[in-house]
Amino acid sequence: MGKRISGFRARLTGRERLVGTFLKTPAHEMIEVLAPTGLDFLCLDAEHAAFDRGRLDACLALARAMDFPALVRVPAGTPANILMALDAGAVGVVVPHVGSAETAAAVAKAAHFGEGGRGFAGSTRWAGFATRGMGEVLDQSDETVVIAQIEEPSGVEACEAIAGVDGIDALFIGPADLSVAYGKRDLSSDELDAAFRKVGEACAAKGRGFVTWVPNAAKAAECSAYGLTTFVVGSEHSWMAQGAREAVRQIGEATG
Repeated sequence: MGKRISGFRARLTGRERLVGTFLKTPAHEMIEVLAPTGLDFLCLDAEHAAFDRGRLDACLALARAMDFPALVRVPAGTPANILMALDAGAVGVVVPHVGSAETAAAVAKAAHFGEGGRGFAGSTRWAGFATRGMGEVLDQSDETVVIAQIEEPSGVEACEAIAGVDGIDALFIGPADLSVAYGKRDLSSDELDAAFRKVGEACAAKGRGFVTWVPNAAKAAECSAYGLTTFVVGSEHSWMAQGAREAVRQIGEATG
């Protein structure tokens, strides 16, 4: 496996600046388009988009073949969802609604080998389809990324404990869900600001990556004050819509 996938976890936990996006369209052609753009990773959104197992598998096959790190945001942090994403070739999982250290520990266990943890199978895409020995495959698990999403006030309150769980590599503030949980109707509030600061401090103290979603570069620059290290910028949906609107605007100005 190439260095982009094998080195991704070290870059995340080393708190390098990383830029990715959500992929909402379950089509492998989107991987081909986005892999050469300079993005550091994609996150396939199996929580909110129409990824069935077959289309998830196809996207991950191409991402792995192109040495392009692809995370999967699973619908829920169940062992079955986590195992399916990892066996299919995901470099790691983003798990929504992690509100306690106990939940984080269960998620981390499901993503790593050991008694009661991730089930071992040598004939999967992630394991090289039976081309590598058991020891080599087990060693490869050091590359596996587990990101806990903080989307409720309970997760903010428990963020220090969540960040301290072995096997959790980063915390991801979900600003929309968290704002809704605080009873807000937009992404600007004192409560959200305080949450970013608290989670950022916990990630820095524990040496975890700190991730959030942003709509654009201006918001990323604003959020940098919280110690964010990894930015999920919009999605291909928002980028296509923005590009289309801008093209219409420019042509209107040029020909009007």
